[in-house]
Amino acid sequence: MERRFPSTGVMDAQDRPCARWGASPLCNHMVTHNRPAFAAIADPTRRAILDALRHRERSAGDLAGLFPVSRPAVSRHLRVLRGAGLVRERRVAQSRLYSLDPTPLREVEQWIAHYRGFWAARLHNLKSLVESTERPFPPPKADS
Repeated sequence: MERRFPSTGVMDAQDRPCARWGASPLCNHMVTHNRPAFAAIADPTRRAILDALRHRERSAGDLAGLFPVSRPAVSRHLRVLRGAGLVRERRVAQSRLYSLDPTPLREVEQWIAHYRGFWAARLHNLKSLVESTERPFPPPKADS
């Protein structure tokens, strides 16, 4: 089910209305401004479709059988993924086979790479703190 927010009169970079969440407009320009791969993977069903295509090529019917949504809904998700360049379509007779094209995910990976160092440093600091404040547990009491 798609969640809709009331328009604020504010427009995003593609002249679409932004939503109001609380006191400020909700515009995710990371997703809405010329970043189709980000927009495509923002939806959990589309991420699950990509996961299903990671291992092998599948027909639209096979993909539709994996999800509790209608076939037209899966077709719409596939259209978004194709538009983002994440999925290739191959026609064989009257069926369409879909496969993963991970090339556009490089942009996502490059964006995430900036945060890997951040989290690695934070986890190292947490580990150091835990090790410096670690106290040995008291020995277990012997049963009498």
